[in-house]
Amino acid sequence: MQLPAPIAALTRRMEAMTLLGIVVVAGALWGFVALAAEMLEGDLHAFDEAVLLALRTPGDPTNPIGGPQVEVAMRDLTALGGVTILTLMTAAVLAYLILRGARASALFVLCAVLGGQLLSHFAKFAFSRPRPDLVPHGVDVATASFPSGHSMMAAVTYLTLAVMLVRTEKRRRIRAFLVIMAALLAALVGTSRVYLGVHWPSDVLAGWSLGAAWALGVALLARWLARRGRIEPEAPCEAEPAEATLAR
Repeated sequence: MQLPAPIAALTRRMEAMTLLGIVVVAGALWGFVALAAEMLEGDLHAFDEAVLLALRTPGDPTNPIGGPQVEVAMRDLTALGGVTILTLMTAAVLAYLILRGARASALFVLCAVLGGQLLSHFAKFAFSRPRPDLVPHGVDVATASFPSGHSMMAAVTYLTLAVMLVRTEKRRRIRAFLVIMAALLAALVGTSRVYLGVHWPSDVLAGWSLGAAWALGVALLARWLARRGRIEPEAPCEAEPAEATLAR
């Protein structure tokens, strides 16, 4: 039985998006594995040192560039990747989904974020890389360095929340805004960790890679579960006013 043309086109588009998502997830995982291998072999040491020192006043590694105001701002930004803020953000999105009647999606989000947290702890335990000792730490730290937990959990949490909120939003520009803001927050958190001297740059790159792979995997799994009626379906994407005008 041949599907109507609009439905067939939509099906092909969804399949293409799924394939693209799988490719991106595979690429992000490959990036993490490559960084881990290079880190274990010690090949990233020169790169890590060069970046850390570039963020310090020449000749004085104890003094970050930009002055006290920038350092305070970076401490504020790094808090966006901490457990307290991420928990509050997750709780807010869970409440929003429940109020919309998407209880299955809310439970899925909770499991996805908790799963990402467990993966982050396991990765730190597995690699046990020491923290940088090249420059003073701008904030207190207690765990291992690789991958950056703040960077990874910012990517896991913000991107996961974004892709799940996108499923409830019909307007494309709002969908794009949510994803861009999530990526920007994750980028700022990771950058602050390097600036404050508590992570090597390769730690942050690895955290971003693994966190993004996890969040994109969550998006693909959500689509698969929705097709089987396990969670609420995605809202149909509406054309923007300009697109609608051109279509007419």
